[in-house]
Amino acid sequence: MRLPVIDPDDMTPRQREVAERIAGRRGAVRGPFRVWLNSPELCDRVESLGAFLRFESSLPLRLRELSLLIAARHFDAQYSWNAHWEKAVAEGIPLEAVRAIAERREPVFATDEDDAFYRFCTELLSNHFVSADVFQRALGHFGHEGLVDAVGSLGNFSMLAMCLNAFEVDLQSDREPPFPDIRGYARVAA
Repeated sequence: MRLPVIDPDDMTPRQREVAERIAGRRGAVRGPFRVWLNSPELCDRVESLGAFLRFESSLPLRLRELSLLIAARHFDAQYSWNAHWEKAVAEGIPLEAVRAIAERREPVFATDEDDAFYRFCTELLSNHFVSADVFQRALGHFGHEGLVDAVGSLGNFSMLAMCLNAFEVDLQSDREPPFPDIRGYARVAA
C-alpha cells in the first residue's frame, strides 16, 4: 500500500471512533478503509454509503454484488474483484458470466433481469449515457428506486476501485490475479 497503515495508538479520537464502527460492522478495518481513515470524515461517509449499498439497497443481493464486479472490472480493481466474485456466484450470478466479465467477453446470464442490469450498468460506465431502450428495459425490472440504487452502487464502487488502485491497496498474494490483462498495478498484453 502506498500510504502507511495508521497504527491504532496513533489514531486521532475521530479516526478511532470511525475505525471501531467499521470493525464492528465489517469485522475489521481492511482494504480501502485503511486508506480512507486518513480522512476520517470522508471515511465515515463513504463507509455509511457503502454499507447501505451493500447491505440495504433495494436491489437483490446478487445484483449488488454484480454491480461491484462490473465497476471493479471497469477500473481493473483486483482487490474488489477477489473479495466479491465468489459472493456474486453464491448469490446466483453464473460462474461463466463472472469469468466472461473478468476476461472482457460478453457474459450470458440466466435471467433477463440480470442481463438488463448488466446492460444498464456497462452502458452507463462505458458510454457515460444510457440509451432509451436499455433504460426502459432496466426500468421495467427495477423501477425508479432500483435504478437510482444501481447508479449509486456504480458510483460508490467506482470510487472504491479508484481508491484501491491509486493507493495500491494489497492485492491478496494468496489469490490468483483475476484479469488476464492486469498484473500488479499495470496493464500487460493479454
